[in-house]
Amino acid sequence: GKVEFRVDKTGIIHAPVGKTSFPTENLVANAQALVDSVIRAKPPAAKGRYLKSVTVSSTMGPGIAIDAAHVGEELKH
Repeated sequence: GKVEFRVDKTGIIHAPVGKTSFPTENLVANAQALVDSVIRAKPPAAKGRYLKSVTVSSTMGPGIAIDAAHVGEELKH
């Protein structure tokens, strides 16, 4: 598929990864594809940690913090 995301002026990415009716495996795969695309789009001049934090939420629901280091490890496997 195609991964599209935009970055606001503060460096925050808001992107959908699916609907709550999607199976868990599909949501996880979509989220991993989004993170992978963001990491691949990292400019060569960027130094240090590129992903500082990751939070997942439904449209109007509370956010759930995800360990950004863990997200990067999942992509390597």
